[in-house]
Amino acid sequence: MTNNKLLLGVDLGGTKIEAALLNRDGEVVHRKRSPTPIDSYAGLLSKIRRLCEDLESSAGLSRPLPLGICTPGSPSPATGLMRNCNSTILNGQLLRADLESRCGRPVRIANDADCLVLSETSDGAGSSARSVFGVILGTGVGGGLFINGALLQGPNAVSGEWGHNRMPLERLPALPDQLLKPRPCYCGRLDCIETWLSGPGLALTHERLHREPINVEQLHSQQLDAKHRETLSAYTQMLAAALAGVINIVDPEVIVLGGGLSNIDVIYASMPDLLQAQVFSDISLTEVRAAQHGDSSGVRGAAWLW
Repeated sequence: MTNNKLLLGVDLGGTKIEAALLNRDGEVVHRKRSPTPIDSYAGLLSKIRRLCEDLESSAGLSRPLPLGICTPGSPSPATGLMRNCNSTILNGQLLRADLESRCGRPVRIANDADCLVLSETSDGAGSSARSVFGVILGTGVGGGLFINGALLQGPNAVSGEWGHNRMPLERLPALPDQLLKPRPCYCGRLDCIETWLSGPGLALTHERLHREPINVEQLHSQQLDAKHRETLSAYTQMLAAALAGVINIVDPEVIVLGGGLSNIDVIYASMPDLLQAQVFSDISLTEVRAAQHGDSSGVRGAAWLW
């Protein structure tokens, strides 16, 4: 198969790295995953190189492809150094230049939420909308904006980074008192939306409510027990309050949820009524949808960077 028929993407997550080859119709033709090295930057670069080379070998390619990579953060427009990564080993690194040197190929970088929204507006849950806010609910919380056919890219390269606004707890008076102890964020601030709506944030909510670890399988059960139902009720209220702030500013037609927590069905059943109570309008018409391409949205969006 010739190189110009395939695109190469890598999704650099907090717990796993996924590499994939896409054809020009957006179909994943080869895929490989591996755990993310969390304590070695050099090991991380080597792992990405091996994944890319293994995929190219499996596809019978003779020359390296350009690489698109989505990351839990972004390069600074001033220095090129990575910043705002909850995978903190990346912060302060010249990731794009280091990957180009290590892998022997050109590299383009975008954050994971930008890649999600690029994938989902191309041929997914946001393909019919003029304005889409793409949300990552996973190890961290991020966002990306797609307006009138293009990703929104501002001068500070932080468009959509709602996860590091403060959670509007004052809009949630019904939350139990034991939840309201301040939550420090890796960014140095307190009570960032990420500390409440990420996977670790959800687990902490459950622990504070019930003094026991969360059961991930229960979150996806059709018959939730009372404890996990209470935890998800608190979570969806917080999610609606945080998303309402985005709607009040951007007013997107569609919000697409990606990341591991986006697979929890309860979120979608309750969101219309919860948003209606929070948005500064007499009606809330913004639709909240699950990413059509699920866990593949990040790697697909990364490949589409080329």
